[in-house]
Amino acid sequence: MAFGDLLEQVGSTGRFQVLHVTLLCMPILMMASHNLLQNFVASVPPHHCSVHRNLSLSSLSPEQVLLLTVPQDIKNSRPERCLRYAAPQWQHLSENGTYSPKGCKDGWEYNMTEMSSTIISEWDLVCDLRSLKQMGQTIYMGGVLVGAVIFGGLSDRFGRRFLLLISNLLMAVGGTCAAFSTSFSVFCLFRFITGMALSGLGLNSFSLIVEWIPTRVRTVVGTGTGYCYTMGQLILAVVAYFIRDWRWLTLAVSVPFYITFLYSWWFLESARWLVLNRKSEQAVKNLKTVARINGRREEGDRINLEMLQDSMKKEMSCSQGSYSVVDLLRTPTMRNITICLSAVWFSTSFAYYGLSMDLQKFGVDIYLIQVIFGAVDIPAKVVVTVSMSIFGRRPSQCAALILSGVTILINILVPYEKQTVRTTLAVLGKGCLAASFNCCYLYSGELYPTIIRQNGMGWVSMMARVGAMVAPMVLLLGEAVPWLPGFIYGVAPILSGVVAIYLPETLGAPLPDTIQDLRPTVYQVENKMSDVVLSPYFPRKRGGENANHIT
Repeated sequence: MAFGDLLEQVGSTGRFQVLHVTLLCMPILMMASHNLLQNFVASVPPHHCSVHRNLSLSSLSPEQVLLLTVPQDIKNSRPERCLRYAAPQWQHLSENGTYSPKGCKDGWEYNMTEMSSTIISEWDLVCDLRSLKQMGQTIYMGGVLVGAVIFGGLSDRFGRRFLLLISNLLMAVGGTCAAFSTSFSVFCLFRFITGMALSGLGLNSFSLIVEWIPTRVRTVVGTGTGYCYTMGQLILAVVAYFIRDWRWLTLAVSVPFYITFLYSWWFLESARWLVLNRKSEQAVKNLKTVARINGRREEGDRINLEMLQDSMKKEMSCSQGSYSVVDLLRTPTMRNITICLSAVWFSTSFAYYGLSMDLQKFGVDIYLIQVIFGAVDIPAKVVVTVSMSIFGRRPSQCAALILSGVTILINILVPYEKQTVRTTLAVLGKGCLAASFNCCYLYSGELYPTIIRQNGMGWVSMMARVGAMVAPMVLLLGEAVPWLPGFIYGVAPILSGVVAIYLPETLGAPLPDTIQDLRPTVYQVENKMSDVVLSPYFPRKRGGENANHIT
């Protein structure tokens, strides 16, 4: 690829790349805070029906008041959450009386020892309204889905930098407005907007990172970017531990995006995108700027418009015309890639958020389990990084998905009372899904060519958000069949792990710029028959003139 040679000339791993990648990773630290914010702002505190109004019970202790007004949940040895007696059962002070519970006509009382305020306690999203908790997360993920569609296409047309600026501003404003919402519907509206912005932020940050670094460091940089999201999960647990009010917590994770918006003006637009969109003059200026920052001013001065156009002539001629989501399915190779990646992203996100968005079910302190769920990503991503570099992207992707599904299915067989075992298996499954996410982000960016990379990443991101939208709704099935959500969460990644076998390998392959750079899967067999390289791009002879190519 000609652009790779130009990038090496101005410095492909110099000061510019270090500063560029670091600044782009900073907002990624806070992305997890918004994706998983629901675990804390929508935490369900212990609650029961309020006592009867206009009833003087001041001479009784709180325990006696509960005994008179609220029936006991025999199974869980606690007051019923959604029922109370139609009238005080005075006989309960001496002996058991008749059981005639009614609904909570006078509201609820909440035990706020863990949180000072949540959206559950503020708007009484319990009992008949308890499904609204999951609906709120579904609406947020719906915003992420819509953002993937909108920002994916717009950034291919208007550039990565411009859409990144808009995304940072929307994240800041949307999060701030959500923190000051006066009703649940208004809260959901601004969470939807925040979700849209988060998609644009993730897609454009990833593209700007990938398109300014060389092939040889993509795996390491991609994994480092994934660790920023992991650290964000740990940061969320710490921030939520010290800020127990949902409004202040939402504001705390939104304000940093005002800062990222301000310094995002410094970013340089992708030179790849500029060349392929007939803006070669600006691409030359950007390359010269990179050369100056990297201390290669002389090499940068040698780059001119004619050199750039000559070296990218093939890519520029192939990129004529506009591209849309339809092009993701236009050729057999693109159809295969898009369909397989859609299954991988859907199931990874579906199972990931199915496990991560209901921390209270594990019976462990939610701050502790959030730290554990975040910390397991660290070894998981180390393992998958080594695996991707040695065994390739495809086997790593398949293994991560299948292993996660198996651990989730095993967890169904563990008795509910054995919370430690259940939590351990869930953590292992979540680690495998985090590894799968880390792999598919890098894998997808390598499979889609530059001219439609944002369309492609927008599409697979949309599929991931469909999975994330459906995941909270599946949890509601557990009220009727307790084991059904776990079964669905386990089967989905196993099936997609099998589908991923049909994806081409990209280990060591150059980053494609055009659809014409893609080829049907080619097995390159060198003189040593044990060394087989699978590449979806132009095969490169690594064994000299004696290398054989078998299609």
